[in-house]
Amino acid sequence: MPKPLTLRTDQVLAWRMARHQLVKPGAASAVELARTLCGIQAQVPSAAEQAIAVRQDTPDPGEVGRALREQRTLVRCWSVRGTLHLHDAADAANYGAALAAVRSWERPSVLRGHGITLADFTAIIDAIAEVLPGRILTREELTEAVLEHTGSPHLAELLRSGWGAALKPACWLGLLCHGPAEGNRVTFTSPATWLPGWRPVTADTAGPALLRGYLAAYGPATLADFGQWLFRGVAKVSLLKGWLAAVRDELTEVEVAGTPAYVRTADLAELRDTRPNKLVRLLPAFDQYVIAVNRDLIPAPHRAKVSRTAGWISPVVLYGGRVAGVWNTDGGTVSVEPFEDIPDGPLAAEIKRVGLV
Repeated sequence: MPKPLTLRTDQVLAWRMARHQLVKPGAASAVELARTLCGIQAQVPSAAEQAIAVRQDTPDPGEVGRALREQRTLVRCWSVRGTLHLHDAADAANYGAALAAVRSWERPSVLRGHGITLADFTAIIDAIAEVLPGRILTREELTEAVLEHTGSPHLAELLRSGWGAALKPACWLGLLCHGPAEGNRVTFTSPATWLPGWRPVTADTAGPALLRGYLAAYGPATLADFGQWLFRGVAKVSLLKGWLAAVRDELTEVEVAGTPAYVRTADLAELRDTRPNKLVRLLPAFDQYVIAVNRDLIPAPHRAKVSRTAGWISPVVLYGGRVAGVWNTDGGTVSVEPFEDIPDGPLAAEIKRVGLV
């Protein structure tokens, strides 16, 4: 058997930067970027909008809002790792179907943590399926509708929680997504009646599709990388292996820093020809480039400054594709805490560019 192709880490990071429109920001729309990046984390909506803007040569501040509300080509929903993301409406069903396959809400530890029974979760799901289609409801309105349908007042606190634990299973089962915001209030609706062309899919279709997409943006990567990104590592290995088997003929195994990993064969020539770069880029909080696979990306002594308490991911400075510092704004001024020497000129130019978007 021939030895797998060996790729350098800095070469891989340069390729990922190019795939993320970070080498040269371009004309990709918010919808195209959401599809290419396998979603854009949107727990903090302003961070999601900035993640899009830093990848565009001419950002449009109103683009995301129009795509969510008027065109309905973007949708905000709970997906990867159970967190809120913006997705291309055309492939959002894949994320829900894959996550639903794990049925994480049925685990005894989850039920104990929320103080409810599996019957309670089932009742919430059934109620949402009945009361939500064709309607747009605030969290409070949805809570009242579900409580009336179930006759279970003890569910009120869980339903009102901003973390959405009671609503995520319905989201993954294709029964719920975010609707248009009403000022600062979120709303919920049914994707079947809100999103043009919505079609349910099966996990057998969704899983391989997501694996292809993930490797197109974050490869080379291991199956464990993919599982950690999508499920926080809680999925059964047999499920992931089944999805891998469905696309294995499309993949080539390579080696990066001594670790075997998969890459789409269609990307191999481009990846092999990519040269490392020394570009400086500022990324916002919760950026997908940092979250989706951070092996060899963040220096071990500084991980706590990037991945902080309560799941907060800091805005970071990239240098040659690696996380070389963190940054923040104070009174409109960008302040950088470097982890290594970063060239002053390119850093100043990037600070100016990000200030304009």
